Amino acid sequence: MKVRDSGMPEEATWEAFFDADDVLEALGFPNSDAAVADFGCGYGTFALAAALRTTGTVYAIDIEAAMTEATAARAADLGAGNVRTILRDFVAEGTGLPDGSIDYAMLFNILHAESPGRLLSEAFRVLRPGGTVAVIHWIHDAATPRGPDLSIRPRPEDCRRWMKKAGFELLVRHVSLPPYHFGLVGRKP
Repeated sequence: MKVRDSGMPEEATWEAFFDADDVLEALGFPNSDAAVADFGCGYGTFALAAALRTTGTVYAIDIEAAMTEATAARAADLGAGNVRTILRDFVAEGTGLPDGSIDYAMLFNILHAESPGRLLSEAFRVLRPGGTVAVIHWIHDAATPRGPDLSIRPRPEDCRRWMKKAGFELLVRHVSLPPYHFGLVGRKP
C-alpha cells in the first residue's frame, strides 16, 4: 500500500529540499558500523548519505521499483557497496528485516501514512535495544513547496505521541531543520 499523498518530484527538485549530511548530523547519526533501515528510501537521498558514514549495511526500502532502482544505481556510482535495496510494501507487510537487527531507523517524510503507529512499531521491532529512530517531516505550513496536505501532515506533538506509544524514549523532542522540516529522535529501551 503506497502511503497517501506521497508522490515524488523530479530527483533534482527533491534533493534541493535537504542537506542530507546536515540532517543526519542533527539527528545523531552514529558514524560507525551501524546497520540502518531507510523506510521509503525514494531516490536514496538519506540512505546514500548514511552509507557514506557507516560501514554497516544500509537497507533502502521502498514500494516503487523506480525508487529502489534509482537508489541502487546511485549507490553503484558512489561505490557505496553497503547499500541493499529492498522492493517491498513495508506499510502492509513490514520490512522483512529480522527482529533487533538494526541500529538506526530513518522514517523521513512518511508519518502522514494512514497508520503511522504501525510504521513506528515496525521500526521498534527491527531496532536493537538502544537503537535509534530518527523522524523528519514537513513543517505544518501551507507555504512549503511540497509535502502532504495539511489535513494529514503531522505536527511534532503528533510524532512525539506516536513514538511514545510505540515504546520509544524521546531523546530529542524537536530539531529545526530549515527551511521546511523538523526532526525528532527516539531510542528503543
